[in-house]
Amino acid sequence: MSVYEIYAIKYAHHERNASANFLGGDPHDGPMPMDYFVWLIRGAGREIVVDTGFNAAVAAKRGRRVTLPVEAGLRLMGVDAATVKDVAITHLHYDHVGNFDLFPQCTFHLQDLEMQYATGRCMASEAMRHAYELEDVVGMVRRVYAGRVRFHDGDGEIAPGVTLHHVGGHTMGLQIVRVATRRGWVVLASDASHYYANMDQSRPFPIVYNVGDMIDGWRKAHDLADSPAHVIPGHDPLVMERYPAPDKSLQGVVARLD
Repeated sequence: MSVYEIYAIKYAHHERNASANFLGGDPHDGPMPMDYFVWLIRGAGREIVVDTGFNAAVAAKRGRRVTLPVEAGLRLMGVDAATVKDVAITHLHYDHVGNFDLFPQCTFHLQDLEMQYATGRCMASEAMRHAYELEDVVGMVRRVYAGRVRFHDGDGEIAPGVTLHHVGGHTMGLQIVRVATRRGWVVLASDASHYYANMDQSRPFPIVYNVGDMIDGWRKAHDLADSPAHVIPGHDPLVMERYPAPDKSLQGVVARLD
């Protein structure tokens, strides 16, 4: 089985308080900012991207700040988005599937249940559709019709050593990514846990389709990983502190997780 390198590439930031990050708020409310990442998996002659972020227009609409356009962040790692062959979309929220148009040659990997959720009855409710951008969802439907989406039903594989696992919770069809690395099995948890604190303190993030599935998702992520330290949350600024940059010039922009 192949062994891969994993890189977290920061593309945006949002200043917010802890009360926005936990179901029921936080009794010790204070600053708890959110970082936004795309993830690069590299090895065995492959470059696999996990999630595609959002662009400047959506950032302005939603009050976020792009710190480095996604395509520029990938270029820093020697990757041309236009030539990437495989992109795993953990779910279809605006911050995970925007910029899909930057990847004209790829196959998108998506759970059946996520497309069902994003195009089904739940989206008739503003509370459920708030984190989706209509044009992103429609764009992905167009790519289904173009034969460029590979659907997965539960567990799936992109390549030997890179597997997908449905957990749900945050959305109906959320999937996490398990990667074989030199330090063992690492799990990119995406929004199964936005922050280390969500899973470590058993306090769910408030944007949630099913709380029970979210809690079970933490357990599944840990079962798939070699240790709790091998589970990487989707939005925690601590990722940049806990893992080194591959080069000093990339400090605070790229972290190597393997």
